Amino acid sequence: MKNYFCKENRCVVLFLLVLGYSCQPKEKAIGLLAENAIVVSAHPLASKVGKDIIQEGGNAVDAAIAVQMALAVVYPQAGNIGGGGFMVIRESEGQYHSLDYREKAPLAASRDMYIDENGDALPEKSQNGHLASGVPGSVDGMVKAHEKLGSMEWAKLINPAIRLAEEGFALSENEAAYFTRASENLKKYSSVDPIQFTGKAWKAGDVFKQVQLANTLKLIRDKGRAGFYSGEVADYIIAEMERGGGIISLEDLEKYESTWREPLTGSYKDFNIITMGPPSSGGLIILQMLGIMENDQVSNQGESYAEYLHLKTEMERRIFADRAAFMADSDFYPVPVDELLDDSYLSQRFSNFDPQKATPSDLIMEGKILSMSEETTHFSIVDKEGNAVSCTTTLNGGMGSKVMVDGAGFLLNNEMDDFSIKPGFPNMFGVLGGEANKIEPEKRMLSSMTPTIIEKNNELFMVVGTPGGSTIPTSVFQVVVNVIEFGMGMQEAINEKRFHSQWKPDQISFEKDFERENILESLRNKGHELSERNGIGRVDAILVLEDGIMEGGADPRGMDAASGY
Repeated sequence: MKNYFCKENRCVVLFLLVLGYSCQPKEKAIGLLAENAIVVSAHPLASKVGKDIIQEGGNAVDAAIAVQMALAVVYPQAGNIGGGGFMVIRESEGQYHSLDYREKAPLAASRDMYIDENGDALPEKSQNGHLASGVPGSVDGMVKAHEKLGSMEWAKLINPAIRLAEEGFALSENEAAYFTRASENLKKYSSVDPIQFTGKAWKAGDVFKQVQLANTLKLIRDKGRAGFYSGEVADYIIAEMERGGGIISLEDLEKYESTWREPLTGSYKDFNIITMGPPSSGGLIILQMLGIMENDQVSNQGESYAEYLHLKTEMERRIFADRAAFMADSDFYPVPVDELLDDSYLSQRFSNFDPQKATPSDLIMEGKILSMSEETTHFSIVDKEGNAVSCTTTLNGGMGSKVMVDGAGFLLNNEMDDFSIKPGFPNMFGVLGGEANKIEPEKRMLSSMTPTIIEKNNELFMVVGTPGGSTIPTSVFQVVVNVIEFGMGMQEAINEKRFHSQWKPDQISFEKDFERENILESLRNKGHELSERNGIGRVDAILVLEDGIMEGGADPRGMDAASGY
């Protein structure tokens, strides 16, 4: 591929000594540094739970299970036992694993279940209420992870979440405001008013307790998988479905199985990328973007940064078109992974790139294959032995379907919206889909989650991931490039303002308060439409520094926190 960015960049430091000023470099942000172990998640209490598990002798997988359960308590808008996710694991000796505990379509689901008699899509039904929920996978996933790679007694991993639910925790101002805002929708879509959430107008400092959820977690602690997919909790789920017109059945719960898959791997210069394959599209998107960019030199200095952002946008447009056409659950659709990552395919895909001009998305289609509210949460963990976990888990939208399972005290997902409810109709994140991702019973819906681990010269280098719907892979990509190509540390790379594009709509979204107006103007001059928005993603990541010390980067866009020792 042609090299469009072979430009010499010189850093010029101007000292205005005559006027008595000095140009001081912007203070570099540095995340938590730890020698032994580190956990970074969306909530400080969950991060501490994970760190404590490792200090008590557990490994990174043990800590991941405990963090997943703790987030279901302290971060209910995305942490969950009623949703699903993906986990990528690198053992200290270099073995790779990936666990798919993504939700599945119920047995009674059908291709046109969200289309009315006129052929129009019904996104309200796929996004809110009982019909929006897929069969949850989080509990089975944690059980599978523990059976294969856990080292600590199961009960010890669940007890911290039980304590948080029983004893409660003090709400921050932002948490109190979020819960108060969510109250109306929880009342509207739950069949029984979940008064533990809706019973008051919350304020900072209020202690939030969840007795029903604590009881559910005790059943999971004592009975493992059976404590959720059968017995008392399963009965609560089925009763909720019957009251609210949902279609998840007892057979759906009994049949659900998470699955171990071969991780998707690739290389970029001196780095090995270990990520998640289908039904996640995120890993493929990351590897395609890195594959296109590998022969280019990019810079964040001066006008070269606009050229990099233009390149990135043009890659995203083409790759998201591929996502719509070719990516889906590989158990149901033959996703052409090798072809999508082939060097010749990527070169052909980018052959009409113009470094001076934006390509209108209407002129971009998928490539030619010769043989497809943003509330998720992510956590990254490295233990004292060097085992690493990158895990992204979700309910999909904020508080999922807004359905609280009465008696069990947890929220159900609205993941059915991640299917193509109608070919060419966008989901809640504006992403288009096609036939490959159509609704079928027991099929896993396509995801953008991108839990990723990176090696440098075969040694652990980075653990990274983020929530953010369709912005997930592009946010991970930017953070990786910030570190590898622009020489940033972990926290510095996370703090940088982010840009996102996804084929359609035909625009670049950028975070507000981006201060380099000349860069924005340069992009406009190339024909790009720009749209300012609030934060993009919440990246939680770990970087292993040259001296072996680890830097945990927690995203300031949320209340994310690192905990380590």
